[in-house]
Amino acid sequence: RGGGAVMGAAMTAVGPLARRPRLTAVRLELAKMRRLRTVPVAAALVAATVALSGTSLFSASARAGFSAPDSHVWERLLLSCTIMSAITGPILAAVLASRQTDIEHSGAGWTLFATAGRTPGALCRAKVAALSPVIAPAVACQSLALIGWARLAGVTVPLDAGPWTLYTAELIAVDLAMCAFHVWLAAVRENQLIGVGVGLLGSFTAVYMLLAPSWVARLVPWGYYATICCVQQHETDVQYTAPPLGWVAAFLALAAVLFTVATRRLDRIER
Repeated sequence: RGGGAVMGAAMTAVGPLARRPRLTAVRLELAKMRRLRTVPVAAALVAATVALSGTSLFSASARAGFSAPDSHVWERLLLSCTIMSAITGPILAAVLASRQTDIEHSGAGWTLFATAGRTPGALCRAKVAALSPVIAPAVACQSLALIGWARLAGVTVPLDAGPWTLYTAELIAVDLAMCAFHVWLAAVRENQLIGVGVGLLGSFTAVYMLLAPSWVARLVPWGYYATICCVQQHETDVQYTAPPLGWVAAFLALAAVLFTVATRRLDRIER
């Protein structure tokens, strides 16, 4: 019934969609999110990431280094966040994209929007644009929550905000690239278990790439969860490091081009 209600509301927007196609398409996608509970799903995954990232570092044995400048507590926390984000990031992208796209398969959304002159490819691009304001704040809140938790736990070591800011921005970009891929995959495959399964396999791949050589990680899309890492293990210490921004920028540019080309090809598929 929820999908039918959303489709019914969408039918009343066919007129505005024809006049202001891009803006109205994004608005309709945002309206669908209320029924799909997109924000609570994203919040749950973010909460899980924060909990898993911080629990081991805030144990009784780790509290001794909360005020020692040479304890590298912030670096260790960022490394833990990187590992957990590599697990949950692909799943977040797969779940949100699948939920946002499956309604078109079950509610004849492709045909409905085609009557208003909106092609499947344009609809996929609208979905990514609508999911961006969900993913970006979710990842930002994830980093802020970890920092706030650390302060409340008693960490008094000064925070170098630069690596945290850079990693958060890169993680948002990589998550959006993965979201775009999963929107396309959910559009071309009606069985949404395929997309979610690919997301689960992607999370395992992303974690493995943290242990693989850097040149291997750069060849795999999910390897960029490791490539954007701003910390590195040096024997017993963890130190900040500069990620290869050129490779990250090239990956994001390639992902944008491939998504644009793939969604334009969808316009030639009859539904």
